Amino acid sequence: MARTFGHRTREALAPWLYLAPALGAVVAFTYAPLGYAGWLSLHQWNMMPMVEPRFVGLDNFTNLLTLPELEQALANTALHLAALLPLTVVLPVAIAILTQELRGPWRNIYRGLIFVPLIIAPIVAAAVWRWLLDPRFGMVNAGFKALGLGPVAFLQDPDLALWTITWITGWKLIGFSTLLVSASLAGLNPSLIEAARLDGASEWQVTRRIRLPLLSPTISLLVLLTILLGAQWSFAYIHVLTGGGPLGSSNTIWYLLWQFGFGSLAAGWASAAGLLLFAGFGTAALFLLWLMRRVSFHDD
Repeated sequence: MARTFGHRTREALAPWLYLAPALGAVVAFTYAPLGYAGWLSLHQWNMMPMVEPRFVGLDNFTNLLTLPELEQALANTALHLAALLPLTVVLPVAIAILTQELRGPWRNIYRGLIFVPLIIAPIVAAAVWRWLLDPRFGMVNAGFKALGLGPVAFLQDPDLALWTITWITGWKLIGFSTLLVSASLAGLNPSLIEAARLDGASEWQVTRRIRLPLLSPTISLLVLLTILLGAQWSFAYIHVLTGGGPLGSSNTIWYLLWQFGFGSLAAGWASAAGLLLFAGFGTAALFLLWLMRRVSFHDD
């Protein structure tokens, strides 16, 4: 009887022993920092080792929610993500469908060219775009000058800075999204498309009635990644090209959090902003996952 009980105990504990290293890593690198951030959000501290954190309760959250910079950063983030969706979802889906029939060397050349921006380091890409968009010496403005148009200050104009950052971020991600959609297209059941063509369906009807519904899980995934990570992906370009300016016009919630933590050394404010960001995007993630289950179509 004791042997049977011991055997059952070992069987019950065995899965947890296998999971222990992964669970320990999750606790050490995710939940422990999150808990420490929650503690810091209730304190005021400039991260100096000789200064003790001072408990301020919920003052950090109250001050953040009444900060004009936070309102501007949230509005910029919403605009940035909305403008990023066509570049990371709509355009890649169109490119993947239109180039699906490519064969031979052209297929490999197209995939290589469209994937190149993704493998370029963000800092390098930002430096190249800074040179291309320079109002006096950049190639883009040189082309405008040849057409008789005046120079455009893409990164210095408050009305253009955020859209320029959005374009650069989308340009970097188009290749990844296109290859993801192309892989999903390659996995579709070809008999469904052939049957539709035999019934006289046009290419647009095949795309609208068959390809797009079957691509809905992949499209939903791209929307989810863009909304949850789009502002984070643009951090390097904002930091190198605009610094959140001019006049805060390109500042996003991710960059504002960095400014609190490493620009002002306000650990309490940065932690409070991080928790608000975690709660907001966590809620958005739950809603998007629920929506994905409702709208995604699977060919079973």
